[in-house]
Amino acid sequence: MNVLAHTMNASVLKGFNGSERCPRDTRIAQLVFPALYTALFFTGILLNSLALWVFIHIPSNSTFIVYLKNTLLADLIMAVTLPFKILSDAHLGPWQLRAFVCRFSAIIFYATMYVGIILLGLIAFDRCLKILRPFGKFFVQQPGFAKAISVLVWGVLYSLSLPNILLTDQEATPVSVQKCAALKGPQGLRWHQLVNDISQGIFWSVLALMLIFYVVIAKKVYDSYRKSRSRDRKNKKKVEGKVFVVVAVFFVCFAPYHFARIPYTRSQTNKTTDCRLQHQLYIAKETTLFLAATNICMDPLIYIFLCKKFTERLLCWRRRRPTVSSSQTDNLTLS
Repeated sequence: MNVLAHTMNASVLKGFNGSERCPRDTRIAQLVFPALYTALFFTGILLNSLALWVFIHIPSNSTFIVYLKNTLLADLIMAVTLPFKILSDAHLGPWQLRAFVCRFSAIIFYATMYVGIILLGLIAFDRCLKILRPFGKFFVQQPGFAKAISVLVWGVLYSLSLPNILLTDQEATPVSVQKCAALKGPQGLRWHQLVNDISQGIFWSVLALMLIFYVVIAKKVYDSYRKSRSRDRKNKKKVEGKVFVVVAVFFVCFAPYHFARIPYTRSQTNKTTDCRLQHQLYIAKETTLFLAATNICMDPLIYIFLCKKFTERLLCWRRRRPTVSSSQTDNLTLS
């Protein structure tokens, strides 16, 4: 079994390196991306710490608030994992730090990223129901349902990731930690591939559902706009249009990474791919992964544009005025 694991690990290393004939230029990965991630980390911590302070003072009395609070938790966890990636990629720590990234922090980052993707899908679904049935009281519009489905999402994604942590159990050396796959045995590699396939399925499923939700929302907004062209209605449509910030955040952050991931993965297993193309796809993958990480700074836009209680509490804090009652009635897109 040890011989088989060594053989598979060696094969994986060659695959991920694009073969020995294509040495990878890591200068960008060691200099540019750590600098970008450092700026992202401090910005994300600042924005999400402020959002945390605000949400602590907002009761979880609607599905929308529940989903937003879970999104905030996901962003904070992702932000906490970034320093390990920064130090590891910049080679500013011992090689054991890279082993920690492979075995724990990177796995947590990716698992939490897909929790965030599902939560964005749930937010889109919630906003769709809010516009179609603003006074509806379906069971899926109850805070209890939102809490239960959120716990289920966290539980399932982290349960899938736990074996990845446990099965990254091969001996770590300064050479093997260069590629995380080398720390996995045969079972670990198979499980990693399974989780990767499930993750891809999650993204494409949420993407398809989100497109359906926003086609319905767009049609509803357009039909409502045609019925009345008064000033008040125009202002109302402007407010309703803010709901599209969710799909904008989703596409800006996550779509490029998953689009780039497909040709990059193929290039690693295709021996005919030339070295220049492999390097370009590697840079594309790393760049789009950074865009995915910027989600921790983009999600606060959802809080500001769509959550009336959030903006009211934030303004009250800035102006040092008494807080506004949290029982204020929600409108079509603001909660």
